[in-house]
Amino acid sequence: MRIIAALAAGCILAAAAASEDVPFITTPDNVTLTMLRMARTNAQDYVIDLGSGDGRIVITAAKQFGARGLGVEIVPELVKKSRENAAAAGVAPMVEFREEDLYKTDLARASVITLYLLPEVNLELRPKLLALKPGTRIVSHDWDMGDWPPERSITLDVPDKKIGLEKSSKVHLWIVPARLHGAWCSTGRGKRATLQFDQKFQAFKATAARGDVRHSFKGRIRGAQLQSLDDDFVMAAEGETLRPIVARNAFSAFRGVTFARRVGEACPG
Repeated sequence: MRIIAALAAGCILAAAAASEDVPFITTPDNVTLTMLRMARTNAQDYVIDLGSGDGRIVITAAKQFGARGLGVEIVPELVKKSRENAAAAGVAPMVEFREEDLYKTDLARASVITLYLLPEVNLELRPKLLALKPGTRIVSHDWDMGDWPPERSITLDVPDKKIGLEKSSKVHLWIVPARLHGAWCSTGRGKRATLQFDQKFQAFKATAARGDVRHSFKGRIRGAQLQSLDDDFVMAAEGETLRPIVARNAFSAFRGVTFARRVGEACPG
């Protein structure tokens, strides 16, 4: 997998533009497997590896997890090598390798995205990643996403790591959260209810109101599901609709109430 960097005194000091032809550094095999396992990769997934180098992550996803996938790489020789490696591994029908600028890649099909890019490149890609379908899993080798906190991070021993002084790697997992920020109105007949969300990545503050009941709470979003920190209010996001799964204790007034994103300045009725 490709990482764009210059090395000085054993450390990465500068990065080239993501589309320039510069040396790449492969992802060690134990890191590759950990990335795919953290994403819970399976045969229903479509994996896109941005900066795919010799193709090993996409090939491993196909061979060991049954996933289909795409590797995006700017160096023609590496794209050719990846196709040869896929054929040798017997997974050529399941994968594609494309010579392409990773910033221009259509990511909509992906359910898993893997990265080994520097932080500034990750940050440039972040708005595009956050716009993907809720539940899309993103795994990065070593580098983070700025103030977007990962769902999980682990550190691995990598004795044969070719960059840096430390012989270890970090692997970070993010799950794209549903976009809830703003106001939501109850649908159907009966006493009207509202939800107001203030969202930052997978964390939110919210106020739920129905009749004389008003409750402010905090919670987290994991893909298309959101829940209060006390687990008493759990909802599923289905497009522009929120449907309750659990509504108990302080939230019992919202049991069975479905919400739609508000259109206009106020809820109807």
